[in-house]
Amino acid sequence: MAYVNPQGEFNRDQRYITTRITADGRDGYPVEPGRYRLVVARACPWANRAIIVRRLLGLEDVLSMGIAGPTHDERSWTFDLDPDGRDPVLGIERLQEAYFKRIPGYEKGITVPAIVDVPTGQVVTNDFAQITLDLSGEWTKFHRTGAPKLYPEELRDQIDKVNRFVFADVNNGVYRAGFAGTQEAYEAAYERLFARLDKLSELLAGQRYLVGDTITEADVRLFTTLARFDAAYHGHFKCNRSKLTEMPVLWAYARDLFQTPGFGDTTDFVHIKQHYYIVHKDINPTGIVPAGPDLSGWLTEHGREKLGGRPFGDGTPPPPPPPAEVVPAGHGVTP
Repeated sequence: MAYVNPQGEFNRDQRYITTRITADGRDGYPVEPGRYRLVVARACPWANRAIIVRRLLGLEDVLSMGIAGPTHDERSWTFDLDPDGRDPVLGIERLQEAYFKRIPGYEKGITVPAIVDVPTGQVVTNDFAQITLDLSGEWTKFHRTGAPKLYPEELRDQIDKVNRFVFADVNNGVYRAGFAGTQEAYEAAYERLFARLDKLSELLAGQRYLVGDTITEADVRLFTTLARFDAAYHGHFKCNRSKLTEMPVLWAYARDLFQTPGFGDTTDFVHIKQHYYIVHKDINPTGIVPAGPDLSGWLTEHGREKLGGRPFGDGTPPPPPPPAEVVPAGHGVTP
């Protein structure tokens, strides 16, 4: 399976299944405890967003989560982490099966995160950007006591604006560099990425979070790219002007979030490296996974408290993850 565009610039296919799960069920899928299953891969930054938001909002008991392995082939993500290679709730080996139940012969990407309707076994949506917004806005009846407001109405215009340029230049920007097929396309993406990271550094030098004085959806979206920067994007995608650890403001910001419950404890560096270095064979044909980088710095003091801010606003931190959802020993960073 080829990822690099030999013609030059990488363009992400953004044709998703846009059906929504809403409080009023207007698309035919009302919010219901226990009805749906969120399928993720810890390796994937887009899925990691959903893992974090679900955890921060305390939706574990109402929206179950299936975890695919870190690698996949051209057909699908697979449930090779489960004992018999099948998701224990959906009973399938490949996420592709749930897509085909909804749309036979589905020809677009079999992507994570995806939410599956358990009774029918059909994918409801894989629209990753809308999924997390709906977890905040449509599932509020089932949020835990003390859940933060990640997408408050009074800040939505600002959050949306930040999300647009962070997606274009950073979240997708690293892929535009990594999957570029010409020198010119790569250099354009490289320059755009680091110009945006420099602007974000300027912004975050004076405020603890991207929008307002609490963690919002915007911080979740930036974090999942920063968490993968040195482990994958710096080397594998040639985003090598600077490591994250060499950008002082962003490194401190990322550590602040990493040390916040729900962020670092959902980050699996082993899966991250396996995914990028094994799956993208046209970039790394040997499939060799790098031994580094050193991860110990993620738990060092960040000093961001001096900027003020309250991570969860009037809310509280989430409790520890359920035992079945703990990142495996040796895959993350432990105190």
